[in-house]
Amino acid sequence: MSTTNDSAAKPRRARNPERVILFYVSNQMFAIAAEAVQEIRSTDSLAGAAVEIEGCEIAKVRHTVERNHHTYYVVSGCVHFNLPVTRPTLVLILRRYRVVVLVDRIDRMAEIPAIYALPSAFEGDERRWYRGLAYIDDNVIPVIDAAGFLTASDFEQLDRIVKASAAHRELEGAVQA
Repeated sequence: MSTTNDSAAKPRRARNPERVILFYVSNQMFAIAAEAVQEIRSTDSLAGAAVEIEGCEIAKVRHTVERNHHTYYVVSGCVHFNLPVTRPTLVLILRRYRVVVLVDRIDRMAEIPAIYALPSAFEGDERRWYRGLAYIDDNVIPVIDAAGFLTASDFEQLDRIVKASAAHRELEGAVQA
């Protein structure tokens, strides 16, 4: 006899093992699909390009970065995951989303044979943040869903704020000239 809990615990086997990047935020290890990350850079390399967002109500986003004629939003991994705030040294620039994630360090790349469904203890935002769990080197690691950092409404709100701020700066520049 099969129960719901039995089927939920079974892994979703990939046809091929999935390559992931293991990284830390506030001493907590996470995994993200390698294909979801376009680039890994030091925070120092983006420091001069980051622009502060004024009046932003989304606490995990305080800066933007312009890349390839697109505005990327810098998400604090600590604030996003409700972890103690640290001083991040690296950023993950995501491939299909206009998101740059601040992280403490990269551990390594690994292959995972399967992603296990989230237990029912994961509720609310956690269901959006994680694709599932992976078992690596006797550790259970949350596998991040790259789409979970910002919602569509978050993007709309941030785009509105950035556009209004840019219009305000242009107006101030025209008045001063």
